[in-house]
Amino acid sequence: MTTSTPQLPGRSERDPLGPDPDNPPPAGVHSLWRLRSYLRPHRVALVIMVTTALAGIGVAIAIPLVIKALIDGPITDGEVDPVLPLGLLVLALGVLEAFLTWWRRWIQSNAVLNVETAMRRDLYAHLQALPMSFHSRWQSGQLLSRATTDLSSIRRFFGFAMLFLFINILQVTAVTGVLLAMYWPLGLVVACTAAPIVWLSMRFEKEYVVVSRRVQDEQGDLATRAEEAAVAIRVIKSFGRSRFVSDQYETAARQLHATSMDKVRLSARFWTFLEVIPNCAVVVVLLFGAIGVGRGALTPGELVAFITLMLSLVWPVSSLGIILAMAQEAMTSAARILEIFDTESDIVSGTRTIDEPRGHLRFEHVDFAYPGALDEPVLRDLNLDIQPGETVAVVGATGSGKSSLTALVPRLFDVTAGAVTIDGVDLRDLDVAHLRQLVATAFDDPTLFSMSARENLTLGRDPETNPASDAEIQEALDVAQAGFARDLPWGLDTRIGEQGMALSGGQRQRLALARAVLSRPAVLVLDDTLSALDVHTEALVEEALRRVLVDTTGIIVAHRASTVMLADRVALLQDGTITHVGEHRELLATVPAYRELLAADPSLEEAVS
Repeated sequence: MTTSTPQLPGRSERDPLGPDPDNPPPAGVHSLWRLRSYLRPHRVALVIMVTTALAGIGVAIAIPLVIKALIDGPITDGEVDPVLPLGLLVLALGVLEAFLTWWRRWIQSNAVLNVETAMRRDLYAHLQALPMSFHSRWQSGQLLSRATTDLSSIRRFFGFAMLFLFINILQVTAVTGVLLAMYWPLGLVVACTAAPIVWLSMRFEKEYVVVSRRVQDEQGDLATRAEEAAVAIRVIKSFGRSRFVSDQYETAARQLHATSMDKVRLSARFWTFLEVIPNCAVVVVLLFGAIGVGRGALTPGELVAFITLMLSLVWPVSSLGIILAMAQEAMTSAARILEIFDTESDIVSGTRTIDEPRGHLRFEHVDFAYPGALDEPVLRDLNLDIQPGETVAVVGATGSGKSSLTALVPRLFDVTAGAVTIDGVDLRDLDVAHLRQLVATAFDDPTLFSMSARENLTLGRDPETNPASDAEIQEALDVAQAGFARDLPWGLDTRIGEQGMALSGGQRQRLALARAVLSRPAVLVLDDTLSALDVHTEALVEEALRRVLVDTTGIIVAHRASTVMLADRVALLQDGTITHVGEHRELLATVPAYRELLAADPSLEEAVS
């Protein structure tokens, strides 16, 4: 699957991000098998687990056979002396079985936790490497569900179901063989119970995989609603729509409850039959075993051993329902996770680097359309040349493509045609990590993380190769007029909360601007970064930015004349292409469309004079 495919497996065309119960994705053993690379580093642990499991089965079979010898020998003959050694042997075998179980589980738990950790690390790294075209199509709750619930499901399978599926099948086979050898008529009764169990298991698997996928998809949808409600709580409260949002969440929760109940009913029917079948077999064995002892076909010791061995099969058979349910959930989870792993990034990193970047930025006949979009391209035959150290303001009406243009510089998206270059090097030839060290962007909708103010500020600097000094941090705060961060309860070490909700919009923008300035980029992109600032603060920030922009190449998306004045030149973007480039005063005098865009700005007359 690639990002160019708008429809995900198991999703309907009507709702690409909603579950389609009539078209479930392929989920089978192959899904888990494709994750086998995570088990390879733990091959020794797997060998130990299998070895101890086999030894445990052998010990479990040996105990009833020793009891048989004890009953048919010393107890039947009335000999007391051999009873103690045989009794101690049974005790020793029981202790050995307990030790083998403990050792297997300890080795198993360690290996499984390492597998889960490795999968979580790789999944997160892959999500970070996927392009914006992927993240714009996927609900965050669906990704969260895969990174938590689905990984836990796979861990439970590897930690319990996988090994016990092997152990239980082997134990049933071995014990049934011993029972057939001990007294074949009753052994045949036990063997015949396998037929209905196999038939039920196959039928259960087909139905369970569909309902399990529906539950997991609906869990992701519910997680999305919960996350959106938490992030947008201010909007919800300000519009008084708490009841409306709660009703939406309740509807999704009830849908999940209904689907989960379908899953429970299906599992309950299956587990009930698994409980009934072995219990019926026990009744038959007791009846015919008693008749066999009465006729002399069986000894009392053989009957006790036979029943003990048969009772040892009750757990392997009755647990089959739990194991198959966990296996199906794990297979579905593996398929859901592989949807992400199979998604290839359309942003392919180059290998080149620029040792001494000057910041000469050029857009050469650039066309751009969002991946999967059916509309006309957002940008068409766009040309713009920004010299090193020059600042260009991009002005245009809403929807003209300003933000799309700025997103091409750090390669959040790739051009559809043409090229964007820095110092003559096509961005697609540059190492992506290196490129994003050369370019820093401050967005109009700033994103802050649930960490300290200092950590948010230094996010653009590698703490190992390029740590930020206290002096640099203070300078960046001064440039962005973000000195309020020093006055927080614990200064820069104050945690500012998720999404910076404890701060005002202007404060968040100033911290984001300080973060971009602190990274000391060769190219600084400001996507309407000053929109939330008051006039006084904006003037102070602009004054400080003039000093910063002297040493860097700048692109500023502007809507105010005062912001345009920061730039050396202005580029007018109309209908996806640059129509005019020149100085502010020149465009005001010669381009009516440009003057109309800024006509509502009260600072226009001041800027002209």
